[in-house]
Amino acid sequence: MNEEISHLVERLNDAENEDQKTVFEQAIEELESTELALLLESLPLHQRLERWQQVPVEDRVDVLVAMRAEPRQTIIESFEESELQSLLSGLHAEDLIELAETLPESVIDTALGNMDASQRKHYQLSAQYDDERIGRYVDHELLILPRTARVRQAMRLIRKNLPEYTDCIYLIQRNGAFVGTVLVHKLYAADPLTPLVELCIDDPVTVSADSYLTDAAEKMEHSGLTALPVIDANQLLLGRITLRLALEITREEYESQLMATAGMDEDEDLFAPVIRSSKRRATWLGINLITAFLASWSIGLFEGTLQQIVALAVLMPIVASMGGIAGSQTLTLIIRGIALGQISKGNFKPLLIKEVSVGILNGLLWALVIGVIAGIWFGSLSIGSVIAAAIVVNIIIAAFAGVVIPLVLDKLDIDPALSGSVILTTVTDVVGFVAFLGLGTVFLLR
Repeated sequence: MNEEISHLVERLNDAENEDQKTVFEQAIEELESTELALLLESLPLHQRLERWQQVPVEDRVDVLVAMRAEPRQTIIESFEESELQSLLSGLHAEDLIELAETLPESVIDTALGNMDASQRKHYQLSAQYDDERIGRYVDHELLILPRTARVRQAMRLIRKNLPEYTDCIYLIQRNGAFVGTVLVHKLYAADPLTPLVELCIDDPVTVSADSYLTDAAEKMEHSGLTALPVIDANQLLLGRITLRLALEITREEYESQLMATAGMDEDEDLFAPVIRSSKRRATWLGINLITAFLASWSIGLFEGTLQQIVALAVLMPIVASMGGIAGSQTLTLIIRGIALGQISKGNFKPLLIKEVSVGILNGLLWALVIGVIAGIWFGSLSIGSVIAAAIVVNIIIAAFAGVVIPLVLDKLDIDPALSGSVILTTVTDVVGFVAFLGLGTVFLLR
């Protein structure tokens, strides 16, 4: 899909205005709403708004829902409020939940007023949960029957309507409380008069509406089903999480972590206005500048040493680089472990010992290699020994910091993926420079 979108963007940019319309019309016929949304996000703002006018009215809501929040906002802002209300007059609850953060309150109120009672109830129940909880995004297209229903009623329901990702029917009490899950394939071999409760799965897997999105997606992944029921604290069935939704959550989490390493948001628009993008990135650059000054300050402490032994200035980046790489390997491993819920107080100590042991082994190995090379290069056994010792110290500290930093940040409710690498880089730079130059001062300037 990515190659197809890239090819279409290239064709649109190479075409003249009228030809662009033709190319985009072909794209509308060939692409699904999610792909069309990605194509629009890939276009500069003025071109995006022009091509948006070509999107058929009946497809516009689906395309908006599929877009990231910031690119979607640029399109929504181009509408008059009356046009927007008209476009969103027939929204389902799930779509309104997805769009709510980028819509004016008056438009949300109008959309709710145009919904039937069941859709309005779905929206109100979902809106109780914040955007990190699965209860906000449940799918309401599911097969539900009362606990007293029999197989023949289930078969009638299936023939009437079979939503995507449906391999189960859910049974509920009269008050809406979840009772059990019946696999659809079991119905075909059962007697029509058999009560459905007799066919229920033993210990059915359910997802709490308060579950974090990633936890719900992981539960879905391991269930072996295409959908799971989502229930609230009172055991009421709110809806379901489908395999498709779980995949979307996983993809967005990956994008979020990838963007967070650079201090950015996964909803960032590729063609966001220059001033807005500059403001966002300026903060991160400012933080990085502070850490850079700290590293420079640590070098400045040994200005006299550097003036007398130029070789140390040549070799200094090697020490910081080796520590940085070693530390980032550990940091990445720990961040993944935190995301998967694999790390706790019970395994912290053995994990720390293991990573420090790896650091010691790698430190000694590469210290020997680099020490020999540096000694031969500058014809000095002392310089080789100093850089070897500094490499060992920095790699061990980097391994220790790679474990401790993300765990401390996680305890402080700070995303380790967002700031862990900056802090780690500062630690490895400062420790590496101080260790190398400090040892050089002690042993080379005596």
